[in-house]
Amino acid sequence: NSIAAPRPCVVYKLVYNHQMEERPLAWLGTSLADVRAFPEEARRSAGFQLRRVQQGLMPTDWKIMSTVGSGVTEIRLRGQLEHRVLYIAKFDEAIYVLHAFEKKTQRTRKADLDLARRRLRDLEDLRRARKER
Repeated sequence: NSIAAPRPCVVYKLVYNHQMEERPLAWLGTSLADVRAFPEEARRSAGFQLRRVQQGLMPTDWKIMSTVGSGVTEIRLRGQLEHRVLYIAKFDEAIYVLHAFEKKTQRTRKADLDLARRRLRDLEDLRRARKER
């Protein structure tokens, strides 16, 4: 009189067929132009990884960037040159791309971190102002 466990294929079908609504991308500052300036391989990879994020998945190569702000994630794009895309996906209305750049040294430049912090701060100020209306 044991209860049979559900078949794995049934569970897979339920998970696979569940459609999540994709959130739009919102490009802050020059981030869209910066990604468009990447070499073709890095540009395609950035698009693929951001699409994963829109679908509710994590990028395949990423790092939490708490030094920029809570919820900020870095997409690592590896090729002949290293490229990075910093985004925040904790807000319901959109995934905000904060900054995109070519990484030339092992350590991320302070100027890149500062720019991402500034754009995040501006975004938070804008969201706060909208709430107060």
